[in-house]
Amino acid sequence: MERPQYLIDTNAVLDFLGAWLPEKGKVFMSAVVDAVPNLSIITKIELLGYSVQDEHYQTLISFVNDSAVIALSNEVADACIKIRKANKTKLPDAIIAAIALVNNLTLVTRNTSDFKNIAGLQVINPHQL
Repeated sequence: MERPQYLIDTNAVLDFLGAWLPEKGKVFMSAVVDAVPNLSIITKIELLGYSVQDEHYQTLISFVNDSAVIALSNEVADACIKIRKANKTKLPDAIIAAIALVNNLTLVTRNTSDFKNIAGLQVINPHQL
């Protein structure tokens, strides 16, 4: 049986790196990160766009560099358009959801309410395992 694949949202990365997850969430995220973590281009932009101390920025750069960053494609753009037409979803969240759907990935995020109305999207909150 194939192992599930995940797309990690920005808040889940920060919660993992900051050790802000409950024990079950830490164990789950460690397993997800031990495989090659998948990030959206939006998460890369958000993570590396923060103004933080150099030591923390280096941690973010290392995490992004060790991840598979999934870029925009025409297929993702088309899925994003459908999501935006069907829901009142912010553009960054619609792009993240579209990347997850197109690539058959389960989204790992604390902000489940941002994605709850998106048809077909599977979401896991590492704080609620």
